[in-house]
Amino acid sequence: MFIGHFAVALAAKKAAPKVSLGTAIFASQFIDLLWPILLLLGFEHVRIDPGNTAFTPLDFYDYPISHSLLAVLAWACGIGFIYFLLRRTAREAVLVGACVLSHWVLDALTHRPDLPLFPGGETRVGFGLWNYFAATVIVELAMFVAGIVLYMRATTARDRVGQYAFWALIIFLGVIWLANIFSPPPPNETAIAVASLTLWLLVPWAYWIDRHRREAAAT
Repeated sequence: MFIGHFAVALAAKKAAPKVSLGTAIFASQFIDLLWPILLLLGFEHVRIDPGNTAFTPLDFYDYPISHSLLAVLAWACGIGFIYFLLRRTAREAVLVGACVLSHWVLDALTHRPDLPLFPGGETRVGFGLWNYFAATVIVELAMFVAGIVLYMRATTARDRVGQYAFWALIIFLGVIWLANIFSPPPPNETAIAVASLTLWLLVPWAYWIDRHRREAAAT
């Protein structure tokens, strides 16, 4: 899942207007932001396996630090706690932690059984939505549209930057999603990691957008 994770970040603005979109994207994408770093360092691994599922040619056979349930729970608690120390708002801190955890939940929905419950464990889970191409596209696209609607209901643009930069982000995410679907398999694991690192650029972009938008109720 790709744009579905961003849908969670967009929808979070409706639940907690004070949480920046940049923070929400960082939280909801955190384990995928961490993953390429661990790939490059050799702590985790992925193999290219066309036909692994109907939706992706990647076999996620080794990612216990970033994607095991126990590790993600720890990351969620840690990031939520750091947010609480910085902002002193328990409700928002819980939501930020929930955004981190939401990534694993959505991955469990889409992946085949490759998500470990804890590092070193043999039990792996995954409900396999990726085995059904059309269903994956419909579910993820519906989530993304819903997230956009909720974000727009929660905020309004202060200026043209808030309007155009937001829609530029939405279009960019859509293009990347389509490219991931229809492009040929990547050449190797390093290329996957390097391409995935570009997701970090979306965090400051989202912070920039949020500074040029305000709560809709304030208008």
